[in-house]
Amino acid sequence: MILVLAGTSDARELAVRIKETGYELLSTVVTDSAAKSMEEAGLPVQVGRLTAQDLVSLIAEKGIRCVVDATHPFAEEASKNAMAASQEAGVPYIRYERESLSAPGSEKLIVVEDYVQAAELAAKKKGVIMLTTGSKTLKIFTDRLLGLPDTTLVARMLPRLDNMQKCEELGLEQKNIVAMQGPFSKDLNKALYDHYKVTLMITKESGKVGAFDEKVEAALEMGIETIVIGRPKIEYGEKFSDYDSVLTQLNQVTGGK
Repeated sequence: MILVLAGTSDARELAVRIKETGYELLSTVVTDSAAKSMEEAGLPVQVGRLTAQDLVSLIAEKGIRCVVDATHPFAEEASKNAMAASQEAGVPYIRYERESLSAPGSEKLIVVEDYVQAAELAAKKKGVIMLTTGSKTLKIFTDRLLGLPDTTLVARMLPRLDNMQKCEELGLEQKNIVAMQGPFSKDLNKALYDHYKVTLMITKESGKVGAFDEKVEAALEMGIETIVIGRPKIEYGEKFSDYDSVLTQLNQVTGGK
């Protein structure tokens, strides 16, 4: 059996390809909505966050022959847990990561290393700031931006109850929450920027599948300053950005089905 750590649309497609090749597999995701998507594709799925030790136990219980880590490029903890568990359990680890997109050259665009740098830079620039990096790191931005003079923070995130509760706990006003399921077209991004009169947009380099280019291109075409958070620097060893290469590597490390 192959363990596929998933949760994104391209991870789902990869899991489908692995199953169609003839491998028995189990996928894991964090949210119920992601689980529903996997189930609709006919894929066995387990829901919930897994520590490295959880994964070691799962590998032993299910007789896992290989771990395919297809988690989001910014799911740093999940990838580190997967690598540690694979090493401890003595099974091969394969990393699939959607292709990175180079940020278009523009004097309006600044690339930073992490969320803290992005928040501190935004605090210096002020204005109407649209945050499109999700809820997980929202506190980093609310701590530095809420209550700052001449500054409005607008947060765009998935329309989930826990996200709305987090916004309320952190003091983000309801009128400044955009709760929508993406991906978004360039035109829709422009409409949102225009509606809120955005002067600064913050995003992370998630790749084309994550609609990174539409967000950034829309902002730059409107003359909106953009802060891009670079991907975490993780030593995966060899990694692949296309399904065929993953399948070839999977055949090599497992000896085939």
